[in-house]
Amino acid sequence: MAGTTRTSSRTTKAASSRSKHNGDSRFHHLFMDELKDIYWAEKHLVKALPKMRKAATSEELANAIEEHLEVTKEHVTRLENIFDMMGVRATGKKCDAMEGLIAEGQTVISDTEEDSAVRDAGLIIAAQKIEHYEIAAYGSLRALAMKMGHTEAASLLEQTLDEEKETDQLLTEIAESSINEEAAAE
Repeated sequence: MAGTTRTSSRTTKAASSRSKHNGDSRFHHLFMDELKDIYWAEKHLVKALPKMRKAATSEELANAIEEHLEVTKEHVTRLENIFDMMGVRATGKKCDAMEGLIAEGQTVISDTEEDSAVRDAGLIIAAQKIEHYEIAAYGSLRALAMKMGHTEAASLLEQTLDEEKETDQLLTEIAESSINEEAAAE
């Protein structure tokens, strides 16, 4: 009976070790999947932002969108650096969430009048929805990277996360300082 317990104990430890290794692999796979998702999202946002900028009536809003376009291009480069750190080629995986958020922005443009503060208010809402998605994605990716000990990747993800939060705050300030009041008066 004692021999059976020892064998059973060794078998359990080996199974536990394999399970832990597979868990690490699944965790890494989750990280890479989410990295591919946000990479696709950022690349498509680079294509969508010029349309939003062109549709904006407010010069302040158009400038903020233009500035975020340049920052978003940097985000793409940072993500490519993280892929390099992981030893894999940068590839995207279709992000249904971002596709939907970009489509919402296009709907705002098509459903509102040109040169309208209402359009600008709608564009800010659409842009902030995008920012909030990105904040969630980058915050989660940063946490995963830290858990796996990828401190350099986590640092890059945190830098991007901070920039997304700054953009969200800027959009709030633009809305509250003038756009929402102008839109309400139309």
